[in-house]
Formats: sequence, structure tokens, C-alpha cells
Amino acid sequence: MQGPCSIRVAAGTAALAALCAALPAAPSAAGSGAGDPPPRLKQYYDQRVTWHPCDSEAAPRDLQCGAVTVPLDYARPDRGSLRLALARLRSTGDRPRGSLVLNFGGPGGEGVGRLAMAGKDFMPLAKGYDVVAFDPRGVGRSSPVTCGEAAYSGSPGQGRDDGRRDAREEGASPGQVADGDPHPYLRRLREIAEACAASSGPVLEHMGTVDAARDMDVIRHALGDRRLNYLGFSYGTRLGAVYAARFPHRVGRFVLDGVDTLTDSPVEQARAGAAGQQAALERFLTWCVRDIACPFGRDARTAPRQVERLVGMLDARPAPSAAGRGFTGQDLVAALGQALYSRALWPQLERGVADLVEYGDPRGLQGFTQGAFSPPVFHRERPRRSRQHVPLDNAPAALLAVNCADAPERPSARRIAAELGAMRASYEKASPVFGRYRLAEALMCYGRPRGTDFVRERVHDLRSPRMLLVGTRGDPATPYRWTVETARRLGPAAVVLDNKGEGHTGYGSSRCVQRAVEAFLLLGELKSGSCPAEEPGPDV
Repeated sequence: MQGPCSIRVAAGTAALAALCAALPAAPSAAGSGAGDPPPRLKQYYDQRVTWHPCDSEAAPRDLQCGAVTVPLDYARPDRGSLRLALARLRSTGDRPRGSLVLNFGGPGGEGVGRLAMAGKDFMPLAKGYDVVAFDPRGVGRSSPVTCGEAAYSGSPGQGRDDGRRDAREEGASPGQVADGDPHPYLRRLREIAEACAASSGPVLEHMGTVDAARDMDVIRHALGDRRLNYLGFSYGTRLGAVYAARFPHRVGRFVLDGVDTLTDSPVEQARAGAAGQQAALERFLTWCVRDIACPFGRDARTAPRQVERLVGMLDARPAPSAAGRGFTGQDLVAALGQALYSRALWPQLERGVADLVEYGDPRGLQGFTQGAFSPPVFHRERPRRSRQHVPLDNAPAALLAVNCADAPERPSARRIAAELGAMRASYEKASPVFGRYRLAEALMCYGRPRGTDFVRERVHDLRSPRMLLVGTRGDPATPYRWTVETARRLGPAAVVLDNKGEGHTGYGSSRCVQRAVEAFLLLGELKSGSCPAEEPGPDV
């Protein structure tokens, strides 16, 4: 299970803005020709999106917002519905092909706000498409899930008056799961799962990727498209693959960038993520030590040990923080993990660590941790609501909900206790810095209902048109081997582009990848190949 791994189309960590109000979609005229819906779902397919100006002063003028209605439970569509928030940039071309739907990753990543913030990065694609993004079910303005007040105290309904937990309290530190009896930690995870279920309502039971893929088919039809054209990043590649397995005859031009695994268990995913982050950290340190101001010294061989020492010191004695809670070593690990997504963020990361080391000031790093997954995630702040009425814990709460819904494994407490020593050793071997953090993450589905087998058992040997898979060799979140393994699993439909660069995903960071993606989506030109590592800008 991976942490929030989404495309970084722009440096910086400002909160997403310009979320749009979701309004009911108007019925469509009969006979749209966009596909024949199942009779029991006709009322959901028989709609069109009504576009309107976005309800935010921060939204770009050319951004429009709307919504579609989908069933809460596709097996029982009469049991209620959800409204999914959408946004689009209108095509600038004379003869658009229809719509191109984006998913920026996560799971738990908003689409409407990200398109509002970074829409300019996708304007080349608007020459051929209306570029559309959406908040998946349970995310953003689409019935957002939350874990509520009870998840932020020592146990549901109890805890400190101010809602804070010290990093060294039982069950609060990710390191504690690796240091002894795991049962207190597991009890805490079960309490969190119960709090999430109580606070989120019925949508939490229907948060998996299979449901999200079916939502995308309703969106496709409501947009008036016979086939879905799609660009998915990171987790969005899992979503795209599930859609292609479920609706192979409705696949248009598909690009999957930063390819997720379809087969690894949460334990295997987190261990692979730890190894990928460690390799990315070492490449960052090799760059950093060339600068006399590098806070980890001037020797790339000893710099990793300096990082480990700093993490340990902060776990033992957190740095003071204006938020009222100390900045711990695991907070530093979370910040490192987020900043390593893009080489463009390396200078900002170097300055942030330098301020922490020299002045005890963590503010330069705290921006990286906003929205980052931090096991057990609920020791930070209570889930206040933003001005757009989205709980501040929505991203990590949705991340867990989707990943757990997609994973059938639920090992017992006895099995976890028996295997923990070997797991700890393998994780620390994969990464002395990220290992314990990712080990705690791997156990986060404990106490939740068993997930589906669909992703593991049904997503293979696609009968869809060919699609482009982009894998980046230096990707810290989705290892390149996942691209190779997923392509092999999907069969002849998968065409691989080997990007030899750095960072998470290729579009937006590699000119070569961008050209290949646009050639396929706009012109239909698809071929395998590779892209060289590109030299970074003068600051990197």
C-alpha cells in the first residue's frame, strides 16, 4: 500500500484550491449513442453534465464545473446515490475528439482542485479534447469520508482535551509497531477503523477502485463519449487498468503514467516503496553534498547515516512547532518522502532541512507533510473542515479506504505478531530511513473488512485497444519493475515507454515523455521506446 503518490505538475506544496459546487446533472436526450447502459442503471446513464462557472474566486476563468449522479451501491442501485464533482477545461481546437478524463493519483487525490491549480500544464491536450477531472467518490466534494473526532484521541471518545497525542504515546509513533508487542498498536488501528466507519457513513463501504471505475463509465456516458479517453497518474493507473478490464470495448486512447502494481500485497507494496524511496534519497544526497550548505555534510557515503541520526534524534526529542505539536523524526520521514517525488523540489528540501538543523525551525518542511500519509495518521490534528466543507483528514482517510477495499489480505493479530520480527528486518534492509514508516503503513488495513479480489484476479490479458504505459526508472513511489510486471499482466494491449529519468511519473517532468503522450492522445501515434534522462535546470 503506498502513500499518497500523485503527479507533481508544479513545485510547491500549497493547499489545493478552487473546489467546485456539485450540482445535479440534467437528463440527456434519448439515443445519445454513447453506449447501451444496463437497464437497472438507466436512470444514472440517462443524464448529461450541466456545466457552469465554478463556485470559487480562485478558479481560473476558463474552468467550468458540474456533477454526475452515481449509485451508492451498483449491486443495489435503488439504495441511494452520490453526486460526483467534475471540472473541465474546454477544448481550444476546432475539431475536438470529445473528452479526456484525468485522474491525478492518490488514492484520495482531488481532481477538481488539482485541475484548477495546474490546468495550464494540460493545455496542449486541450487542443484535441475537453480536459475533464473529477473528485472520486469519498474524495473532495464527492461525499468526502473522514475519521471524525474519535480517531484523534487515545481511543474513540476519549483522550486529551486538546485532541493531541504525544509522539511517544502508546500506538502514536510508527516506530512503536516495530519495537515490541504489536497488540496495543493493532487495537489502536481497530479503534481508528471503527471511528472512520462511524464518521463517514455508507459511502465508506463502497470506496474501492471497482466502484470508481464504474463511476467513470457513467461519467463517460454523461459526457456524450462512445469511448473513454483517459490519462491516469500513479494510483490512476490502477483505476485505468480496472476500467479497461471491466469495460474493454469502451476503452479509447489510454495513458497510464507511473504504473501501479496489480498483484503485490500491502506488505509487498510498502516494502517496495521503502526501497524506492531509499534509492531516491541517496540520489538526492549525492546531489546535495556537492553544495557547501548541504546539512548532511559533503560525503555521499556518510550522508545517509546523517539522515538516520537526525530521524532518531527527532523521534526522541521532537523539534518545537507552532502547530502545538512537536516535529518528529517520522514527520521528517514523511517530508522527505513527499519532496523526493520531484527533482524540482530538491533545493526546497535542502533549505528546509538546513533550517531545521541550524535553527530548530521545521516550517520549511511542514509544507511537504500537508496531506501526506503518516501512520497511524490520526495523531496530527482533529478533522476540521475547510471553507469548501472538506474535512482536513479526507485525503488520508480516503487513501486508506480505497487501498484497503482493493486488498483482500487481512492477517490476524496472531500472525502479525509471529511475523513481525522478520517483517521488521526486511523493511529495515530495504530502507534504514523509510522502513519503519512503511512497515506501519503496511498494517493499516487491520480491523477493516476484507477487500475485493477483483484487482488481483480479474485485471489481466486485456481485450481492449492498445494503451501506453509510462514507467520512470528513478520513480520513488511506483518502481519501474511495476511497469514491466503490469504490462506483462495486461498482455499485448500494453505498450511500454521506458523513461530513464527521475521523479514520480514522467508527463510534466520529461519533454520526451510529454511528446510521446501527446502524440498518442492527439494523433494516435503509439509505439514502444525509451526516453533519456534529461538534465535538470540550473538550480537542480
